[in-house]
Amino acid sequence: MLVLRPVAPDDLPELQRLARESLVGVTSLPDDRQHLLDKILDSCASFSANVQAPGPENYFFVLHDPARGQLRGCSEILAMAGFSAPFYSLRNRPFVSSSRELNVQHGVPTLSLCQDLSNHSLLRGFHIDPDLVGTPMAELLSRARLLFIAAHGARFADTSITEIVGYSSDDGHSPFWDALGKHFFDLPYVEAERLCGLQSRSFLADLMPQYPIYIPMLPKAAQDCIGQVHPQGREAYEILLREGFEANHYVDLFDGGPTLYARHNGVRSIRHSLIANACPGPQSGSGRAWLASNERLGQYRAALVHLDEAPGDLVNLDPESFQALQLQTGDPVRLVAL
Repeated sequence: MLVLRPVAPDDLPELQRLARESLVGVTSLPDDRQHLLDKILDSCASFSANVQAPGPENYFFVLHDPARGQLRGCSEILAMAGFSAPFYSLRNRPFVSSSRELNVQHGVPTLSLCQDLSNHSLLRGFHIDPDLVGTPMAELLSRARLLFIAAHGARFADTSITEIVGYSSDDGHSPFWDALGKHFFDLPYVEAERLCGLQSRSFLADLMPQYPIYIPMLPKAAQDCIGQVHPQGREAYEILLREGFEANHYVDLFDGGPTLYARHNGVRSIRHSLIANACPGPQSGSGRAWLASNERLGQYRAALVHLDEAPGDLVNLDPESFQALQLQTGDPVRLVAL
């Protein structure tokens, strides 16, 4: 049974493996031992902190296979983007110009550097082993973060965003970056993503243009990348679309990938999750699949369970699931249908 839990210091070697295998563009998961160790320690401190409002906390989760002692994936929540350092993105909106003499008004699509997406919670760092892509484990890895938000709402903003990795070729080239960012940074796409993972985005403000970039002036290959999803990022994208997230007018600085946005009161796993008191009990194993989590902080656990009947005030969980979620009889468990 795979269990989602907070990352721990002993996870560092396995986390490095995941970082090496992660998709270019997942900037929050760089292949750097010291940086990953710092992220682990920061996450441990965040889970332990007495928090009454969202701030710089970063909650790092791993999908753990206890039987093999392996990590099969990871995902994160930054409680508030832009709290500790500016959070930059590109606003994709038309620039309207007009001529009274000619009686002409014309809108040209432009990209503008902005910090509009600060003060939202940020879902990031989604990575799952290839053999689990398209399975319920991917749902667990992504949506269990939302169950955590539902249980600990005071720690987060009322809204969340996520940046989906945009298109790049198999050899690591991004037409969007080559047409735009490379002219200001003189770095290949892969190296720019790596540096962003190791540092904040603040250094971007010093080099990126402060005036609008007219999209029609970009090469067609770059224009075609705007709002497009990398094939390996489609899993994360589609899960959140089903949750109620929507694309907005913002794209990623590096590859032009889309940004998704949702108010928490409209997110499926938050709005429709229910709480029952848990007891160990028999289940056939062939019932409907549900995502289940306890309501704790540092000892947070989430897993996929099968229930023969829809839960009421009480719910029986098979002994393996009951133990995996670290529950005691009568403890609250949060559930949402898969």
